[in-house]
Amino acid sequence: MSRLDTESFGDIVEAARKARSALQGDVRDLVVTRIYEVAEGICRRTVRRPTQAPPAWDTRLDDIVTSRLLGYPLMLALLGVVFWITLVAANVPSKWLGAALFSCQDRLLILFTRAGAPAWLTGITVMGAYRALAWVVSVMLPPVVIFFPCFALLEDLGYLPRVAFNLDAFFRGAGAHGKQALTMCMGFGCNAAGVVSCRIIESPRERIIAVLTNNFVPCNGRFPTLVAMSSVFFGAGLQGAAALSLLATVLLGVAVTLAVSWVLSRTTLRGVPSFFVLELPPYRKPQVVRVIIRALLDRALFVLVRAASVAAPVGALTWVLANSTLRGASLLTRLAAALEPFGRVIGLDGHVMTAFLLGLPANEIVIPVLAMAYTGAGAMVDPGGLDALRQLVTAHGWTPLTGVCLTLFSLLHYPCATTLWTIWHETRSAKWTALGALLPLTVACAACFLASSLGKLLGIAG
Repeated sequence: MSRLDTESFGDIVEAARKARSALQGDVRDLVVTRIYEVAEGICRRTVRRPTQAPPAWDTRLDDIVTSRLLGYPLMLALLGVVFWITLVAANVPSKWLGAALFSCQDRLLILFTRAGAPAWLTGITVMGAYRALAWVVSVMLPPVVIFFPCFALLEDLGYLPRVAFNLDAFFRGAGAHGKQALTMCMGFGCNAAGVVSCRIIESPRERIIAVLTNNFVPCNGRFPTLVAMSSVFFGAGLQGAAALSLLATVLLGVAVTLAVSWVLSRTTLRGVPSFFVLELPPYRKPQVVRVIIRALLDRALFVLVRAASVAAPVGALTWVLANSTLRGASLLTRLAAALEPFGRVIGLDGHVMTAFLLGLPANEIVIPVLAMAYTGAGAMVDPGGLDALRQLVTAHGWTPLTGVCLTLFSLLHYPCATTLWTIWHETRSAKWTALGALLPLTVACAACFLASSLGKLLGIAG
């Protein structure tokens, strides 16, 4: 480029900068607004209607659910109601399932004894694998079976795109793409699916931001742990309080998603948000039976199968670790002791760190592994619902501050192995995959450290 061309180009850039600074509002919004104004003008001049029809009902409804005044409270209220229904309705079937499955354990023990099975085989099979499986099914399946059909009904109704519309401004403010709200909604079901859904974002820079931050919305694997903590420490006997606690946890995850997106868009993934126009689909009458069946088969059954396929072998491994000794102490105890100093720094303990480490294959098994680690003998206590979990953890010195730190760590820590493999598959980059694990872990440790330090400073450590 010659000097004259360079000066001319500089003049053009300067003129564009001045023109842009003189505009009121974002230039992309102004362009889109002008496009729609021109389209409406052409429509008015060319389309003839016999009478001026009143606004359709869905237009009036959109004015409410997407308004700046009522849209956000309505969004939070709907999410809170879904959580409340989940918490209230899941408690009873959880107890029934726990009683039924642990009664089968006694029969299995009798069967193994009559068959003359060695103690180690009985321990690995019944006290390890089966108990972990029973815990996963009894504690984690009922909330999943209730939550996902409720979420699927909102999706089938056509409400979720309105959620993305409401959140678009927040993501653009964070330097990310508005479609990230849709991938975030998908992450509520499964973070691996949320990562795959990031393909809808055309910009590579914004797609990477969405991939790296999808983990901050809790997937179905972490929901049972979050539900358990909300019920045990923040809503004992008060399902409404537990639902509000869970809602606050989810909102915190969304806030962290926006904050980390903002940081990434101004550091490693610096750039200007690309253009985004969202066409809102029409409202549909939910096909309740079909949606419930599809949600149960596609999501709840998937969760159950994955949890069972992972919980059983990890339960057996945990039993082996808990019953294999080295210098007078079990391997599980020694692993927990090695992680104890780090766990204490962030308000937890070595057993919790061990549970999350062994829970890398699937977050569903964190609580069962933790229960096995606390028993010391490699056998879980009979859950019998959340009351037994409360007794177990409080007997090991847990306080509400411990519950806060575990909630933060479960919400923000690294994704499961399936999601990490999906990140690598989608990016084909060891760098982004490693960052997908280390970034959430760093955020989780920092959040727990701050919460623990603040709690101790205020004297609420218990």
